[in-house]
Amino acid sequence: MHARGFSLPALLCAALLLAGCAGVQVGSISPAEYLAQRRGDVLTTGRLSTSAQEVLRVIGSDADLCLKDGQACRHALADSRGITDEQRLSALSEVWLQVALTEEKSGTATKAPATAAIDAWLETARYAYAYLFFTARNPRDRAFEDRQTQVRDYYNYAVQQAITGLFSRYQKSNPLGAEGAQPAIPQVADWHIDSDLSALQLPTGAMLPRELIPAASLTFSGLRNIYRRDGFGAELVAVTDERPHQDKVPYRETPFPALTAVLKFDGDDLAQVLATRSLRIVAFDPYKTSTVKLAGQDIPLAANFTSGYGLWLARSDFALQALRSLFGSANGLTQPRIYLMQPYDPNRRTIIMLHGLASSPEAWINVANEVLGDETLRRRYQVWQVYYPTNAPLPINNLAIREAVTQTLAHFDPTGQAEASRNITLIGHSMGGVLSRLMVSSSEDKLWDALLESYPMQGAQQVRIEKRLAPYLRFEPLPQVSDAIFIASPHRGTDFANNRIARWVANLITLPVTMLGQLSDISRELIRIAPGKQDLGPLRIPNSIDNLSDRDPFVRLSSGLPMNPRVRFHSIIGNDTPGVPLAESSDGIVPYASAHLDGAASELVIPSQHSVQEDPLAILEIRRILREQLAPAETAVNAPGAAARP
Repeated sequence: MHARGFSLPALLCAALLLAGCAGVQVGSISPAEYLAQRRGDVLTTGRLSTSAQEVLRVIGSDADLCLKDGQACRHALADSRGITDEQRLSALSEVWLQVALTEEKSGTATKAPATAAIDAWLETARYAYAYLFFTARNPRDRAFEDRQTQVRDYYNYAVQQAITGLFSRYQKSNPLGAEGAQPAIPQVADWHIDSDLSALQLPTGAMLPRELIPAASLTFSGLRNIYRRDGFGAELVAVTDERPHQDKVPYRETPFPALTAVLKFDGDDLAQVLATRSLRIVAFDPYKTSTVKLAGQDIPLAANFTSGYGLWLARSDFALQALRSLFGSANGLTQPRIYLMQPYDPNRRTIIMLHGLASSPEAWINVANEVLGDETLRRRYQVWQVYYPTNAPLPINNLAIREAVTQTLAHFDPTGQAEASRNITLIGHSMGGVLSRLMVSSSEDKLWDALLESYPMQGAQQVRIEKRLAPYLRFEPLPQVSDAIFIASPHRGTDFANNRIARWVANLITLPVTMLGQLSDISRELIRIAPGKQDLGPLRIPNSIDNLSDRDPFVRLSSGLPMNPRVRFHSIIGNDTPGVPLAESSDGIVPYASAHLDGAASELVIPSQHSVQEDPLAILEIRRILREQLAPAETAVNAPGAAARP
């Protein structure tokens, strides 16, 4: 039967077609596509996130329309009543971020960012700030939500770009920097921008950095890991002007301090934050500050603990200068320098690292970074690195480094009561380990008596010479040191220093006139006392390779000097001679018999060549020892009735 000319099959086909047009089709996606949909956004892909696009569709817009007419899109987002505050603010933050990225890209030809770009960064940060702290839910309620992580990243990146942009504009208008009072921050559009740098510790005398570098923009070869702390704020590195080496002050505060900055927008509620045109830049030392109070809530502060250290090493030119120093060339080092790896903290224990022959702080590239990569150690320790002229003989370096350490401690802690001045740990590699042992040893009268055996003196002559030589031949343990770690250290010297190549290098080593002048006149007087003796025993003026020989008089005498019984010491030793009995083994330069010390609290032998300090097993052992050193203090703090630690 037909109805108005249509057959039943035709009607059924038409119904099926209509049903097919109205249906939902299903497909499948890969895990990578799933994550891209969930977490991709304008920062990572250049396109608005799924969350932002969803909000735009709800209000009758889309990503393309928003890109074509951004102002209308933002007004629609701000005025629509069909979305929640969280949806509105997070979408506005991302849309403003898209504007900022576009403005910045279009202005790359100029040295300073355009006003429109900085204004867009500030708007990005403002809406992210409002979303995070002024909506019905607080950040802890959204702790597991991808969207909050995205918005936090928008804030952090916008703060980074806004602050570095403002700094660039300031430098362009004030190329010589500021003298005296804190300089005014360049104003952008109708924003009123203030700053609070009271929690930031720059090197003494530095008013503002010479450069301000986003830590996230730096990559390093040679460093195994980048250690940072997730949280709130822009991770930056401040580059300050370093004093020249000719400065007689032995310490050097870190020229590349890490800092974390946040933007605080005026206002006590959502309406006020969205209406304000006033904000404050607040900067922190991330070593000292781990949380920041924002809108009445304690929020983790972001931090990058590696980038400043890596930048310092990359720009230091230590490798070339270490060779200049060894061979007595111009611009070489003649006196020890102590580098603080972070701003001085009186409440952290101090680790002092001493490198070996022909080396520099570069010997500790990964050691210092990995030690402070451990959060427990980072909270309780600070690292100082001693950079000293390795062409100088041991007695001169022993005295000079002692004086440098003492002067540095006296500068930062005149009363000597700070935690930083007590329970210091020395870590020395190779010749640095020999010097570390000398710094915790007592000479008694052994070195002086050995000299008298060869050069009999009496009366005024003995008094005069003894007065001159006392600092080199008579010394006591540094009282501030409680622990030491000796790594591949030739305490009794090494036969390697006697071979042909070592002697050839030794002949190339030149001692600066300033060093020779310290002892040469005494040497001449001793030769007059005993004309037949040209070998001055423990007082002769050798170079550093001479002092590493197992035949060297000073090494042979000093190796038996008693150490401070209060000092707990540990040995880490390399073994590059598999199949050889331990007592006869060697790391290729230092034999086990010379590196081993009786009475060590621990000894670890690692399959390694002489640069064993960079071996991951050695670094883990250093971490273990440093943690163990904290145990008695932690026990005392946690004991019943113990005072709370600040």
